[in-house]
Amino acid sequence: MPQTKRTLTGVLSGLAGLVGLSVVAGVLVTATVTPVFAVTGAAATQSIDLFENLPSNLTVDRPMQPTTIYANDANGQPQVMARFFDQNRIPVTFDQVAPVLYDALLSSEDKNFYSHGGIDIVGTLKAVVGNVSGSASNGGSSISQQYVKNVLLQECEQSVPLSDAQATRDAKLNKCWQDAATTVGSAGIARKLQEIRYATAIEKKYSKNDILIGYLNLANFGGTTYGIEAAANRYFGVSAANLSLAQAATLAGMVQNPNAFRIDLQDPTICDSSGKNCENSPKDGFKDTLVRRHYVLSRMLANGKITQAQFDEADKQPITPNIQTPSQGCAAAAGNAYFCQYVKETLFTDPSLDSVLGTAGSAARQDKLYRGGLNVYTSLSAPLQGTVLQAMADNTTPTIPGIAFGAAATNIEASTGRILTMAQNTTFSEEAGDVAATGQTSLVYAADYAHGGSTGFAVGSTYKVFTLLDWLEKGHSLNERVDGNLRRQTMHCGTKSIPMTSDVQNFQNARGYVGTPMEFTAASLNSGFLAMAAKLDLCEINDVAARVGVHLGSMDPVNSRVATYYPDGTVKDPGPQPFDVLGSKAIAPLDMASVYAAIGNKGVRCDPHAIDKITGPDGSELKLPPTTCTQVIQPDIAATAAYALQGVMTRGGTGSQANPGDGTELIGKTGTNNNDQTMLMMSSTKIATGIWVGQSTGLANIYEFYTKDNNVPNIRYYLGKAIQGEADSLYGSDAFPPPVQSLLKQSYSNLPSVIGQTVDQATQTLEGAGFSVSVGAAVPSNLPTDQVAAQDPGPGQVVTGSTITISPSNGQGSTVPNVVGMIMADAASALQKAGFQAAKGTCTPGNGDDTGTVSASSPAANTVAPKGSTVTLNYVKKNC
Repeated sequence: MPQTKRTLTGVLSGLAGLVGLSVVAGVLVTATVTPVFAVTGAAATQSIDLFENLPSNLTVDRPMQPTTIYANDANGQPQVMARFFDQNRIPVTFDQVAPVLYDALLSSEDKNFYSHGGIDIVGTLKAVVGNVSGSASNGGSSISQQYVKNVLLQECEQSVPLSDAQATRDAKLNKCWQDAATTVGSAGIARKLQEIRYATAIEKKYSKNDILIGYLNLANFGGTTYGIEAAANRYFGVSAANLSLAQAATLAGMVQNPNAFRIDLQDPTICDSSGKNCENSPKDGFKDTLVRRHYVLSRMLANGKITQAQFDEADKQPITPNIQTPSQGCAAAAGNAYFCQYVKETLFTDPSLDSVLGTAGSAARQDKLYRGGLNVYTSLSAPLQGTVLQAMADNTTPTIPGIAFGAAATNIEASTGRILTMAQNTTFSEEAGDVAATGQTSLVYAADYAHGGSTGFAVGSTYKVFTLLDWLEKGHSLNERVDGNLRRQTMHCGTKSIPMTSDVQNFQNARGYVGTPMEFTAASLNSGFLAMAAKLDLCEINDVAARVGVHLGSMDPVNSRVATYYPDGTVKDPGPQPFDVLGSKAIAPLDMASVYAAIGNKGVRCDPHAIDKITGPDGSELKLPPTTCTQVIQPDIAATAAYALQGVMTRGGTGSQANPGDGTELIGKTGTNNNDQTMLMMSSTKIATGIWVGQSTGLANIYEFYTKDNNVPNIRYYLGKAIQGEADSLYGSDAFPPPVQSLLKQSYSNLPSVIGQTVDQATQTLEGAGFSVSVGAAVPSNLPTDQVAAQDPGPGQVVTGSTITISPSNGQGSTVPNVVGMIMADAASALQKAGFQAAKGTCTPGNGDDTGTVSASSPAANTVAPKGSTVTLNYVKKNC
């Protein structure tokens, strides 16, 4: 603000300062611009010394540049997916700008640019006078001086954290501008002298062309548009190399006051001090910008850069913008938006990139994303992603009235961990809202909280793979017989017992049965897997999940031993529970897909990742940490597990509807949780597919809802069939390795006799030996009731895990005495004493007693029969 009240002393001081600094400035300009002059006099010498003592080493750092994320097209060539920027800038080289733009800029801003030593003498002296007198005039700086000002301004702007509140950022950015360009008084003089010092220094270090293009790459052209290429794109939809004379003159004129001369706004950009009388908008043909363009064209004509005809033609043209709004953020990635969001969150939060981009989640990391000029090349496969998007469009809708409907699909390359696809049914939007009503969200359903804000979904029976793996690792066979009948099991975590407190149901209310893990896997029998888990350790099953890289979608461990709580006291993680076996835990579909990819890859898990390469703004490649591939499952265990999981995808298996039937060997597992979530995991030896369909929030019964004539739970099969089929076509596959025979054979164990034990004792004895127990009907016996009178099979070597039927005594039996060899009368008497009736059987001629000698009895001797029953006696007699 100019001073309105000044004392005589103040005026004299100002005049003295004006004279002194004018002399200094004049001498310094003469000394630096025209060093051949002979400069004499003490004042001049002191002035030069003062000037030489000012800092001269201006660090010209890389300007803030957008980060660009690329995806591969069908030919494997990178195409822009999305850009992120604080300042929209596209740096170009000197040769990438139309010469007419240089003519326009230099004619209007610095016609002697190529002949002076970096300083506009007249303009600088005007600025000194203005600063001493208290005016806010910027003066006529040279391009070199303006370049210096923009470098310093850029440095200041880059120091303002992106994490600051918007109001705070605006205040700091305004302060940067004031310090760089509009400060008055002594501070303004000091700034101007320092600007001169820097300008003369860079003239010695850089070529004129380098300074000129450097300035054009830095300069603001209104709003967040920085640099000539972004400005040409934004305002006229062309590159800087293809600017016309009228367009070039418009842009060259804008640098004087970018936001005042903008041509991309509907509202006026210039108002008087009252703020009421405003102009320069489409309504008045951008009146002030047009005047400014006329001035630029006039200077070009005066300097001989254009002819009168060219001037006339360009000057009569109206300003006709062709506004192109630059894409910013993942919404511009359309169908690839959720994959883009996964990449963006990786760039911001993934700790593995700390050495490359700075500490995860820090201001430095955010600065790299929005200002670092990174080029991020991703693993997205355009052909496969196209199929995923089409399958999603064919089989889902963004919303279904009555539920918060959601669906997601992703693919992983098993041998590398590269994420090839990621898509979902919703529309990407950064705006928070009711996803159930709008079908819009920024949450990445396929990913965990760190990579997209989602906290995963209950995975259902796809989690049974960890019980299967633990079963095989403990040496159990796929063909071992297990009692999978419906009942409440008691689990164990170490020495701690964890009983089931509620009943379990099987899919489609199927009855339980005694079967094998091979059968249970294909049928996804809940009661069968609970019975398997009861023979193992529940916590060790969860440990298997953690070992192969699985964590909860909330980022918490999957194998916690104790319950944890939220600050409000509600349960965050209940600790190990029996229903863990059936998939009650919420896990990201991507993490579950990586498990099946590892089984398909002979037990080697490669960490899922979506970034192949990152280069800096200069094109140099940043050294990313290598992909971690770890043998998390032994090859023989993986091969045998794959053998069982193939049964899911073949005829009769729960996932067979999703098999594309192209001859590719596939493993897989279906999962349903409480009728509100479904999953499908499947994999060849090359590509794994992970699919989730359910509710993003809420607990409605999805079996009651349809979309596009599909019952919601069945959508996973249609998606899986289309997606895996295309993956098989694009990437091929190999046969899975054969299973280990020792894990397929029926094992045998010694079956003890439990005759005479109580039913409870016998049950404990048999279960302790690894057998299942079935209690049959009571049988006649002379043993007390509740004692076991019979068992089937009897003691000896039998198949491990077999079901043994035990029959208790009814207390109404007696042992048949041995009467063989007795004469018939004595035999009848002995039977009568034992409580039986005697009856004649078959007579055989021989040397027996004349009345007959007993040769056999039925029931046989020493067997138990009901008291009062008849024993038939066969006998030998000379004459039958």
